[in-house]
Formats: sequence, structure tokens, C-alpha cells
Amino acid sequence: MSDELLSELIAAYGDSILRMCYLYLKDYHLAEDVVQETFIQVYHHYDGFRQQSSVRTWIIQIAVNLCKNQMRTRWFSLGRADDFPALSCTEPYDNMLEHERLITEIGRLKPNYREVILLFYYQELTVREIAVLLGKKESAVKQRLKRAREQLKQALKEEL
Repeated sequence: MSDELLSELIAAYGDSILRMCYLYLKDYHLAEDVVQETFIQVYHHYDGFRQQSSVRTWIIQIAVNLCKNQMRTRWFSLGRADDFPALSCTEPYDNMLEHERLITEIGRLKPNYREVILLFYYQELTVREIAVLLGKKESAVKQRLKRAREQLKQALKEEL
């Protein structure tokens, strides 16, 4: 893999991978580390990429797996579960509050529900792509999405 190709991949996918990792891990610095490790792995393993999916999906899969690995560590499990900092944005104040509530509630979902929400809405992957990425059936992904949406709807309804 050339440095030029790596730079193109980072420019094309780096920001969206960072956002996804941040929402996944709830920690900006950990997300940066995971993104860096993701592109290191892309660099080292690009020649082994079999092109059974798009490059974007392959990179997302690497990032998701690294996020899961990070979440399995003992350090991560020590008091990080409900700490989900708000994102800064330039939207009007009311929209910003609604956005923060949504992000907070996504962070409170069980990891398997949060995962499909992030991949579907934030990475804009199709149900089929998510199923391939997670090694699940499409029906299982649809069910997780449905349950996650219901939980989000209920949590946001209670808060309002």
C-alpha cells in the first residue's frame, strides 16, 4: 500500500470513523487512538483485503472490532459506563440540547443496539452491509434496529 493511498483513505473516511468511534467508546481520546490503530491496520493488511465488501465497509469493520477490543479491557470497564460527554456544535441552542439528549441516550443503549444505530445512521450502511460486517442475519440486524429505535423513542419521550 502506498502512502498516497493511505492519505486518500484517511481523508475520505477518517472523520466519519472518528465520530463513530467516539459515539461507540464515549471518549474522544480513546476514539482518536482507535482511529489511528485502524489506519495502521489498514496500511499493514491492505494487500490481504479480498474486496468482498467495499473498502469503506472493511475499514469500518476494523474500527468496530478495535472499539470492541477496547471495551473489553479492564481499564475501560472501570467507571466509564454512563459518562457520555456532550458534543459541541454550532446549531441553535434548542437543537443543540436535543442533539445532546439523543447522543446521551444512544450512549446508554446496550452495546449491540448502539452498534447498529451508529452503523445505520452515522455510517449510513445498509442493513445488508451491517449484517455482513457483524456476521449476523439481516433479520437480526433489523430486529436490533427496531428495538434500539423503540428504546430511544421511549427514553426521549420520558425525558421530554
